[in-house]
Amino acid sequence: MSEAEKERQLADLGARIKQAKASQEPGARADEHYSQANLAWRMVIEMVAGLGIGFGIGYGLDLLLGTIPIFLVVFTLLGLVAGIKTMMRSAREIQEKQEAEQANGNSGS
Repeated sequence: MSEAEKERQLADLGARIKQAKASQEPGARADEHYSQANLAWRMVIEMVAGLGIGFGIGYGLDLLLGTIPIFLVVFTLLGLVAGIKTMMRSAREIQEKQEAEQANGNSGS
């Protein structure tokens, strides 16, 4: 091995060590933790919003039409389906974002 090649390998090793130390810093982990918590809350809120909107529409229709709570049940179920669909779309967006970040991280090294 030549001296230039050894120096290049040492520089590469130093850069990888620096990157590993940076990822182990408490600040980096805390930001990642809060980011994951925010994503989880986003999904919960989307589900509850779908249920709430469906419940509200169904209740309103039953109240206006004087029917038994058939619309309440139907629209609550439709709200549940809409909430799940929105949650799945958000999860897919998050997964695509993470895959893109990993691809950028792997291509850079």
